Amino acid sequence: MAQNNNNKMSNEEAGKKGGQATSNNHDRDFYEEIGSKGGQANADAHSKEHFQDIGSQGGQANANEHDKEHFQNIGSQGGNATADSHGQDFYEDIGSKGGKANADAHNKKHFQEIGSKGGSSNNNNN
Repeated sequence: MAQNNNNKMSNEEAGKKGGQATSNNHDRDFYEEIGSKGGQANADAHSKEHFQDIGSQGGQANANEHDKEHFQNIGSQGGNATADSHGQDFYEDIGSKGGKANADAHNKKHFQEIGSKGGSSNNNNN
């Protein structure tokens, strides 16, 4: 244990010891509850625009740090992890929900127009 000239624990060591004691005395629910309270306090203290601004700054910093291949790689890894952890029923369910939302958002004419464009495009590629 790091000690200063007066045989006292350093602030770092005292904090570590206190954190370990807290960890030993509390379970996951305790940390979820205090995290939720802290998150709510943060949300109450800041505007939507604040969070949009810091999110945008973080996203831009991330984009500046990594190239296209990095994002393709992590996207592929995420897709594979999702595929590994979910069965066919999951994909059928989300596909059905997405199809219904799309149908609810557009009229018959919309689908005729995109179908016509798709059909023309496919005929040109053969």
